[in-house]
Amino acid sequence: MYLNIDATKENTFDAIVVGTGISGGWAAKELTERDNIETDDIFGVTINGYNDHQQSLEFLVLPSGVQFDAKLTTSMGEDGSWNGVWYSAAKITDFGWVVEMKVPYSELRFPKKNVQEWGINFLRLVHRTSAMYDWNFVNNKTGSYMLYDGVLQGIENINPPIRLSFLPYFSTYLNNFEGKTEVNVNGGMDLKYGINDAFTLDLTLIPDFGQTSFDKSVLNLSPFEVQFQEQRPFFTEGTELFSKGELFYSRRIGGNPSKEAELNNDEEFVKNPDKVKLFNALKISGRTNKGLGIGFFNAVTEKTTAEIRNLNTGEIRKEVTEPWANYNVMVLDQRFQGNSSVTLVNTNVTRDGNFRDSNVTGFLWDIKNKDNSYNYYGTVKGSFVMNDGTKFGNAAKAGFGKISGVHRYDFNGFYRTKNYDINDLGYLDKTNFYTLNGNYSYRYLKPKGNLNNLNYNLNVSTSRRLDHDLFTNFNIHQEIVLTNKEFFTFGGGILTTPFGENDIYEPRTAGRFLKIPEMIDGWIFINTDNRKKLRINTYVDYYTYNEKGRYWLRYEFNPSYKFSDKLRLYYGFSGDYLNNDKGFAGKDGGEIFIGNRNRFTISNELTSQYTINNKMAVNLSFRHYYSDVTYKNFYTLNQDGTYTDTHLFTKNKNGTFNSWNVDLRYSWWFAPGSQLTLLYRNAVGNYLETSRLGFKDNFNRLFDEPMVNNISLKLTYYIDYNWAKSLLN
Repeated sequence: MYLNIDATKENTFDAIVVGTGISGGWAAKELTERDNIETDDIFGVTINGYNDHQQSLEFLVLPSGVQFDAKLTTSMGEDGSWNGVWYSAAKITDFGWVVEMKVPYSELRFPKKNVQEWGINFLRLVHRTSAMYDWNFVNNKTGSYMLYDGVLQGIENINPPIRLSFLPYFSTYLNNFEGKTEVNVNGGMDLKYGINDAFTLDLTLIPDFGQTSFDKSVLNLSPFEVQFQEQRPFFTEGTELFSKGELFYSRRIGGNPSKEAELNNDEEFVKNPDKVKLFNALKISGRTNKGLGIGFFNAVTEKTTAEIRNLNTGEIRKEVTEPWANYNVMVLDQRFQGNSSVTLVNTNVTRDGNFRDSNVTGFLWDIKNKDNSYNYYGTVKGSFVMNDGTKFGNAAKAGFGKISGVHRYDFNGFYRTKNYDINDLGYLDKTNFYTLNGNYSYRYLKPKGNLNNLNYNLNVSTSRRLDHDLFTNFNIHQEIVLTNKEFFTFGGGILTTPFGENDIYEPRTAGRFLKIPEMIDGWIFINTDNRKKLRINTYVDYYTYNEKGRYWLRYEFNPSYKFSDKLRLYYGFSGDYLNNDKGFAGKDGGEIFIGNRNRFTISNELTSQYTINNKMAVNLSFRHYYSDVTYKNFYTLNQDGTYTDTHLFTKNKNGTFNSWNVDLRYSWWFAPGSQLTLLYRNAVGNYLETSRLGFKDNFNRLFDEPMVNNISLKLTYYIDYNWAKSLLN
């Protein structure tokens, strides 16, 4: 479908303006923060300045006046981390509501030519019926949303403006810990520059991420590190190219030092930073008119040093735990035939001195047929780690599938060698395996009777150890999800491992494995109508093993209640209980010890959102996590993966872990792109080498620990070059 307008430089100046009146009676509205949609009607527009059906910018407005924007891509779908600076207003009327939007050309990407032709679509969501309407037809059974863009014509003789903006910040922190109070003052700046119509430079100088949300810490007994979600805005915005191949885990930058300082018996730490300071970072990304996407990322972190005091002499020595380090990511992504691509990704970490360096390269392909119904995809990756020699490893994956229609399927296989290692700038857990997968899914999206939609999924997978061949796992997984006319979503599934498992990771020793008996896992869930004031999501999951008394029970309960159009409260509860679980306990010489343990975990989270108006909000986030583990007896691991009772292991492995976090945040968007944030943060945690504490005893011990109390104020101000220039003129 084509939309013709008269939009030239002479009569629209520097922006595209969209306005509409929306009839149909009552409009659902709920005041929320920017980029947060709850029980709201929606009107929006998607714009693709290159009309290539590959990447669009989405601008949505709610009846409350709240804005939401995102970048739509074929690889990541809707990426809400992208934030533009644009203008809008909305008003509820007797017949419905009206909305007007103004999107500056500086927020859009389009080629430098006299006659423009943009991809465009308009959308409307009616919340009370959960119905979505699009100006140009969108087939929800196949392809991505951008494939169905209409065409906007009539924009002529406009030039892409200079895309240059600055985001300076000022922040101050008042921190109290163990009776000591410190005051810190910081300043820095983010810069965004449009190199040309397609490529953008993002730069952060002396960044401050002190107000990012807290990590959800857990008691980790697994052989793999916990992968935390990225919270820092610079590393979440505009990263769709850098996520290709899953080789980039941005939490590595500014994370923990790569080396632990060593203490002698007569020494103590004076200072031992647990985080590396980020000095600066930049990223350049964009796509040429021939479909070549180019991404370059670079970050530099400062040297981190521990200070250690000799208890006898008082002498202080210094030990470098992380040198100056340089992180690079380079991506080349060529699109062709509209919806296919080949990609080359390289990551590199170079550390000063005799510290570990790494280089990882990946080649990816995703080939789809013309009508976007089938695809052939795969990856080939290689890693080099330089640390007292060079270690090389590789990984590969290939698959074929049907990706449209009611019936879909996929077959794939992949492997990783034992020396494959991307952990300097990526995240990696399992290695030394190969896996074959087969998947079938049934998607019924046409309402019928009391059923709105149905999804069924069946997956069969088998894995073996690659080096020194060994069967490790065969599982069958199936799940069904249904939504009825009352918008209740419910379903369940079954996972079974009929031949048991040989776990090659739990012993923490190459060549060894732990036998796990046959298992059946069944789960059910219910999500109530999200249009109602009270919403409840609940989930029950039960694992039972072919071993007397061994099971795992999980439960989640997540209600939320809308008190008014301004106030909503969320509560989240999760509980886990593992009985007679088997896991690694320790090593002594050539012996590996396995523990028989019970584990009990409870997490409580409370979040409240009070939105004063569409520019101002107060949020409270609270989390308490409790987990204890009790070891009942120990075994010696045999060479065949079985285990034998032992009395040789006498260490106390019982433990209790608590994590308590409170964030109270006031935010004010006082100008487009500009924000003032006042944050109070309270945190405390502990680990005790005991378990089965009573409720009162556990909390008493937790609050006997030193507590962090932090108050911070941060001001960011958006300065657009074109606006500043016109103001000066």
